[in-house]
Amino acid sequence: MNKIQPILPDAEKIFTELEDKLRLEINENVALVGVRTGGMWLAERLHHNLGLTLPLGMLDISFYRDDFDRIGLHPDVKPSDIPFEVTGSHIILVDDVIYTGRTIRAAMNELFDYGRPASIRLAILVDRGGRELPIAAQYVGATLNLTPDKSVSLQQGDDGKLSLSLLDKHYSK
Repeated sequence: MNKIQPILPDAEKIFTELEDKLRLEINENVALVGVRTGGMWLAERLHHNLGLTLPLGMLDISFYRDDFDRIGLHPDVKPSDIPFEVTGSHIILVDDVIYTGRTIRAAMNELFDYGRPASIRLAILVDRGGRELPIAAQYVGATLNLTPDKSVSLQQGDDGKLSLSLLDKHYSK
């Protein structure tokens, strides 16, 4: 029996919707921090399109994850770069897809290693449900209801265009 596959929204369209939501509330005192890799692509475009003056930050949370036993360590770990004073800053953390909340927990843990922000808000392109931790995004491009055996992946083409793919999840132990 064939299962009906969910139709994924157009990534460029929901990026524009996310940008519009941020534009209403953002000001020159807000810093964007992207979570590598998909969140960084989004944060770079948002930073440019919104004309933000504070430098853009980037987190690679590989060493802060609590699920190495399930997903393994990303083979291409890069250093994080936060080129502004975190203490007292109003930060919008940007990521592509939120599922369990563990990536965002790891990102916040790393941010606090740099200092104590005044606030952290979360901007997500896709909320796919399935939270294991009490974490919610304040800005969401689209919400999907997926079964646990599926995941959503963001890709960026050579032309900079964003697209979403539906994948089957496979964990190795």
